[in-house]
Amino acid sequence: MKKRFASLWFRHLKTDWMTVGQPQLKEIPFVLAISTHGKLIANACNALAEQEGVYPGLAIADAKAFLPSLKVVNERSGLTEKLLHNIAHWCIRYTPLVAIDLPEGIILDISGCAHLWGGEESYLQHIVSRFKRHGYDVCVGIADTIGTAWAIARFGNGNAIVEGDKQFDAILDLPPQALRLEATVLQRLQSLGLKTIGSFARMPRTALRRRFGKDLVLRLDQAIGDEDEFIVSIKPIFPYEERLPCLEPIRTANGIELALQQLLNNICKRLTGEGKGVREAVLQCHRVDGKIEQISIGTNRATAHQQHLFQLFALKIPQIEPALGIELFILEIPKVEEADPVQENLWSHRIGLDNPVVTELLDRLKSRDPACEISRYLPAAHYWPERSMKIARSAQEVPTVDWQIDRPRPTRLLSTPEPIMVTAPIPDYPPLFFRYKGEVHTVKKADGPERIEREWWIDKGEHRDYYAVEDEKGRRFWLYRSGHYDDRSPNQWFLHGFFA
Repeated sequence: MKKRFASLWFRHLKTDWMTVGQPQLKEIPFVLAISTHGKLIANACNALAEQEGVYPGLAIADAKAFLPSLKVVNERSGLTEKLLHNIAHWCIRYTPLVAIDLPEGIILDISGCAHLWGGEESYLQHIVSRFKRHGYDVCVGIADTIGTAWAIARFGNGNAIVEGDKQFDAILDLPPQALRLEATVLQRLQSLGLKTIGSFARMPRTALRRRFGKDLVLRLDQAIGDEDEFIVSIKPIFPYEERLPCLEPIRTANGIELALQQLLNNICKRLTGEGKGVREAVLQCHRVDGKIEQISIGTNRATAHQQHLFQLFALKIPQIEPALGIELFILEIPKVEEADPVQENLWSHRIGLDNPVVTELLDRLKSRDPACEISRYLPAAHYWPERSMKIARSAQEVPTVDWQIDRPRPTRLLSTPEPIMVTAPIPDYPPLFFRYKGEVHTVKKADGPERIEREWWIDKGEHRDYYAVEDEKGRRFWLYRSGHYDDRSPNQWFLHGFFA
């Protein structure tokens, strides 16, 4: 795809921002001033002040001498960077590649984007009109190179579009300042009478480099396309991203759902063709007022199942507040993984973790309640009950050992055994009664003891003698006595789990 760039120049960036916040400033000349060496200097002027002869760098005292009505406002530190950063994020609705161009510009990589607005002419007019509506004066230049787009925006005749491969002819009549050169180089060109780019553009490169340095040659080659130039976007670009601009702002949930379905259809087709699936997805809704509404989802396994992903997003669509309307939808997939297609068994209805129905159910449960914790446990290579299981890292993790099924184990194991009071006829016999949380349980059936030795290479302590017991109401418990019976410490019994 051929590269195309748009350069946005805000001639009165800071004063336009002040006027938006204080409309009364629109009718009076004013400047933003900074203190330099104990003297106030005009750092930015609005259009009315410039018409009266005020310019950036002029001392405020001198400006007041010939324009007493000039209003002076102290400039905030870091205002330019903050404004450009906010504007750059707002411009993401026009292209995913946006860079800040200090001191007063934005660079857009619009390759493959303009057709969504009906062509570059409509694209340019849409940008200009939107900024004008918000109170900002902007000049836009579009060309094959960043250098030519920058030059046309600042030194051309208003907003202009340079046709493909015509950048050399487009800059010939522009002043050398259009090449973004340093002041010393510009002064040297001026002293030699080279007042336009065309007056030296066709000179041998060796002569230009010897006379004016390598920067002039580099900037000239960048502008005409003989040297590559790149931008650093303010936002990382995900390999899997879909954009959907809207001809009319979307205000209804039904409209959001239709846009989401189209985005998912496009991204899922691409992922399926590459054998990949979604693990995380983010839907950004750019509103007309400049704000961004965002919802995100996650999945337990990589999937490109469009309907399932839509159902996960649909649970969160009520969180989106469209306000005056949404004009751009962006679906980002920050995390993808390899997705192995599951071969459906037509004659079997067995349900397992490999069945996508199960993992999709888990995704929906998690999406409904983000605080919901769903865990899968696997057997661990330990006999000590607290260490005999572990939490699986994923639904696809395979156990390395088998579950211990040769002896009874409770369906619910307490993380910390709870002490109980026990009455036993003989120390090695199972208890006749035990008290747990104030309730006395009469033991009707018992099985045991099963001695489990402590894993001495991990920690020290007594062994345990476990009993599986059943009380008069049919409730079953897993009890144990810690160590050998000791008359001095009769309360050595604990409740460790419950059977179903």
